[in-house]
Amino acid sequence: MGLYAVAAGVLAGVENRQGSIKGLVYSSNFQNVKQLYALVCETQRYSAVLDAVIASAGLLRAEKKLRPHLAKVLVYELLLGKGFRGGGGRWKALLGRHQARLKAELARLKVHRGVSRNEDLLEVGSRPGPVSQLPRFVRVNTLKTCSNDVVDYFKRQGFSYQGRASSLDDLRALKGKHFLLDPLMPELLVFPAQTDLHEHPLYRAGHLILQDRASCLPAMLLNPPPGSHVIDACAAPGNKTSHLAALLKNQGKIFAFDLDAKRLASMATLLARAGISCCELAEEDFLAVSPSDPRYREVHYILLDPSCSGSGMPSRQLEEPGAGTPSPARLHALAGFQQRALCHALTFPSLKRLVYSTCSLCQEENEDVVRDALQQNPGAFRLAPALPAWPHRGLSTFPGAEHCLRASPETTLSGGFFIAVIERVEAPSSASQAKASAPECTPSPAPKRKKRQQKAGAGACTPPCT
Repeated sequence: MGLYAVAAGVLAGVENRQGSIKGLVYSSNFQNVKQLYALVCETQRYSAVLDAVIASAGLLRAEKKLRPHLAKVLVYELLLGKGFRGGGGRWKALLGRHQARLKAELARLKVHRGVSRNEDLLEVGSRPGPVSQLPRFVRVNTLKTCSNDVVDYFKRQGFSYQGRASSLDDLRALKGKHFLLDPLMPELLVFPAQTDLHEHPLYRAGHLILQDRASCLPAMLLNPPPGSHVIDACAAPGNKTSHLAALLKNQGKIFAFDLDAKRLASMATLLARAGISCCELAEEDFLAVSPSDPRYREVHYILLDPSCSGSGMPSRQLEEPGAGTPSPARLHALAGFQQRALCHALTFPSLKRLVYSTCSLCQEENEDVVRDALQQNPGAFRLAPALPAWPHRGLSTFPGAEHCLRASPETTLSGGFFIAVIERVEAPSSASQAKASAPECTPSPAPKRKKRQQKAGAGACTPPCT
């Protein structure tokens, strides 16, 4: 038997009180006793951490033949040990399929506990950081259901619906099985921090989208009416694309571009689960897309969420040390790409409105990119005032920058984000110009707190459990 299988057997024996680690290791007849002993000791030391990561990543559900103790040993080696350097065989290939998710869940666990080192996860009573207190935001997929039906479904599961929140303090105070409607975002439900809905039947059926609060802003502010043609320039992983499709009511066309074939494949699965039929995926560099191509002559709306430093994403900061403070050279390269992408998007002849967004906190990727793009198109485009009730505005680095939006865990209970709404000053026609103004985004009526008996056949809501 190989090292990992033997270690799993020893670990199972220890946890089942069949002997001590040392006794079981020496009775295993494994050649390298010291290596086996160290692996089992460290795996057991991190046992609770590994259980949490394996459960949240859904590893045992995906790999049904993988035994729990072997999974624990393998995940330790991948995330906390030597990383299968120089070996691993078929186990290395198996864990490789889940590596990104496992690393992301380990990073999320660190954020929840307010620590930055693996060793700190062993401390009992680690103080949670501010990100661990962020509520769980859930966007209702209106292509498959409606807020009223989702609220009723959760009520039947024992949750208590508190209506629309009046302030962020209402969201901060959420506990237990209470939930609210976001004060500004239509169709966005809010649950207490660390609520896990990954296995919820409505999520698995595509009726719910787990999406950060600020991540819902770009599509909402672009606000394309049904029947529109839209470009999602850097589309994967697809949450914003699915939001656009819901706003379009699956009517019209979304041209979604991304260069990463694997991310596009995952995105196709997400869109299919969400019931989206109006999206055309293309493994293509947006910068290589010709604005004069006849296919895009009716594109009036573009969502541009380009690659960025990710400095507003706590999980990425922990997965990639230094991501929170990118080097000047990296910032310069990213900002150059972002500016090229934004200037390219502004050359589409029928464009009326564009939303530029990043999950970065850096001025160089945000206000500076928008300012430079507007300066290269003098008089043609303007920053549109967006969501006046949003409390965190753009940095005052140029006139009008206050029309941009920023987000952070402290000010908006979300990940770090930046959004700018850019409109054409003179649309191709006066009628188009009248329709191109930025949406006011007045909150839609909140689902009623009291459950009412509906008449058979009344309303347009699809039952969420179908």
